[in-house]
Amino acid sequence: MAAEHQFLTATDVAETLKVDVRVVWGLLKSGELRGFQVGGRKMWRIEASALDDYIQRQYERAEQSLAQESVNARPERRSTPTAD
Repeated sequence: MAAEHQFLTATDVAETLKVDVRVVWGLLKSGELRGFQVGGRKMWRIEASALDDYIQRQYERAEQSLAQESVNARPERRSTPTAD
């Protein structure tokens, strides 16, 4: 028996991410979000698991960005002159 797939439209994904559908089309065209076209030019299908993967990657990217900001925000340690 074949695996069961759950497909979403670009509009479904846009509603989930609370963005305009044009943002989703851009993600699809850039390859950041996996999907495929069916029929017409703007008829995309995105597997639910592909959306989950995209969201997970964005969380990881945000965590890395925050960690980097934290490192960059640390004041430099200045050596204190010692008395000779």
